[in-house]
Amino acid sequence: MAIYLIKRLFAALIIMLLVVFFTFVIFFQLSPDPAASICGQTCTPERIEAIRDQLGLNEPFFTQFFTFLAAIFVGRDYGSGASVVHCNAPCIGYSFQTNQDVLQGIVDRLPVSVTIAVGAAVLWLLSGVAAGVISAVKEGTWWDKGAMMFALAGISLPNYFVALVLQYLLVVQLQWLPFPTVVPFTDSPVQWFQAYLMPWMVLALMYASMYARLTRTNVIDTMGENFMRTARAKGLGRSAILIRHGLRPSLTPIVTLLGVDFATLLGGALITETVFGLNGVGRYAYDAIAVNDQPVIMGVTLVAAFAVIIANIVVDLLYRVLDPRVRVSTS
Repeated sequence: MAIYLIKRLFAALIIMLLVVFFTFVIFFQLSPDPAASICGQTCTPERIEAIRDQLGLNEPFFTQFFTFLAAIFVGRDYGSGASVVHCNAPCIGYSFQTNQDVLQGIVDRLPVSVTIAVGAAVLWLLSGVAAGVISAVKEGTWWDKGAMMFALAGISLPNYFVALVLQYLLVVQLQWLPFPTVVPFTDSPVQWFQAYLMPWMVLALMYASMYARLTRTNVIDTMGENFMRTARAKGLGRSAILIRHGLRPSLTPIVTLLGVDFATLLGGALITETVFGLNGVGRYAYDAIAVNDQPVIMGVTLVAAFAVIIANIVVDLLYRVLDPRVRVSTS
């Protein structure tokens, strides 16, 4: 197990280096000149060139890349002379628009994105898996057909449409909820809950629909396995067979999907956060895109990629717990 974990961590390191490299190429070599974005439309060519020199954009490509890579471990200085700005390690960039450490900007907004991700994940996991299991047990009934039709609608409807409809119904028409305004949980648990309820519902509708369909398919397939027929032959009850023998191996693809979806949301639910005005990582990226703040966009991309890689490692380790048929080689 230890050897397997070391191999996975080493592979994750290689993947992360590749992600950093290709992300750097896309944002700093194939994107518009950040110096021109900083300077504005009325800036002179001489001023743009001075900004490029100050930011090190005139250096050879690999010099820029290794400087960026080294900054993750030791930090770096932006500019020179009296205008120098130091970015502490781990430094994944410095905003050209706000003059703020990108990682610090992400960390400041991460609690909002984590709260959205955790709350939505709990809702979609419980409702999606439960609906999928019931549909599998009642295959072909009105419940099964109705639940799958609802799931198809949930997958098809865009997030922004659902968010706007919920706002109109719950905030404007019925006035059951105030417009989302984030307050600390310690100040007012009720207002904190109200602020996140609609974002949770929007994300849960889409993801629960996918999880319901996937769970239904997996449970139906598992119920036809040989070991399930053996369990029935032993005289076990239907509930015991379903929960102890059927549901557990059916959850392995669900866990895989959950790990990736949750990690992706940690990188920001861009549309949901923007529609509801929540200042999370997704809103941070949206604001950066609007002004072409490439270091911020790149930093959010790297954090999201890192979260997905770590989530995949955790999922691989959970496989052994969920499904005894899974065997990981330790040689």
